[in-house]
Amino acid sequence: MKTTAIALIATIATATTAFGASGAAIDEGGFLAPLFLAFGAAIVAFQTVPAIMLMGSMLKGLFSPKVEEGATTH
Repeated sequence: MKTTAIALIATIATATTAFGASGAAIDEGGFLAPLFLAFGAAIVAFQTVPAIMLMGSMLKGLFSPKVEEGATTH
């Protein structure tokens, strides 16, 4: 068990330096990274309209005059 742990630690220790020097982040994701960010921004932007409508309905319900349950509005 001790030999397996030492071998695993040695493998991880040597692999991290190899991954650190790989230069994989130089291309910055290409075309799909900005497309993904734009899609996320569009979702957030399009959700503001329902949020504003919901906020308006909540404020209208909060500040509207209370109606009695048995009363009629003729």
